[in-house]
Amino acid sequence: QVQLAESGGGSVQAGGSLRLSCTASGYTYRTYCMAWFRQVPGKEREKVATMDNNGATTYTDSVKGRFTISRDNAKHTLNLQMNNLKPEDTAMYYCAAEVFCSWLENSKYWSQGTQVTVSS
Repeated sequence: QVQLAESGGGSVQAGGSLRLSCTASGYTYRTYCMAWFRQVPGKEREKVATMDNNGATTYTDSVKGRFTISRDNAKHTLNLQMNNLKPEDTAMYYCAAEVFCSWLENSKYWSQGTQVTVSS
C-alpha cells in the first residue's frame, strides 16, 4: 500500500525559505511520478511542481525560479525547496504519487498535508 509521509512547513516571513520533504513507502518509488500540490480553503487544488521517474520537472508559473523539486530514489524521498516565499504561497501543501504524471490530479495517494504560512 502506498504511503506518503510529509514533513517540513511552518511559518516564515516574505522572502524567507522553507523545505518540504515527503517520504514514500509501499511501492516501487523510482518508477512513479511525484508531485507537490497546494490548496487554499475555498479554492481549487493547484499542482505546484512535478518530477517524473526520469527526473523531468514541471512547475506552475508562479513558482518558477523560486521553488525546486527534487527526489532521492535511494531514500524514497521527494523534496520541495521554497525560496523567496510570498504571502500568496500560503497554503496547505501535499505530495502525491502516481504511475503516470497525467494521473496525478486523480491520484489515490496523498500525504497528510503540511501548512505553509508566509507573512508580509
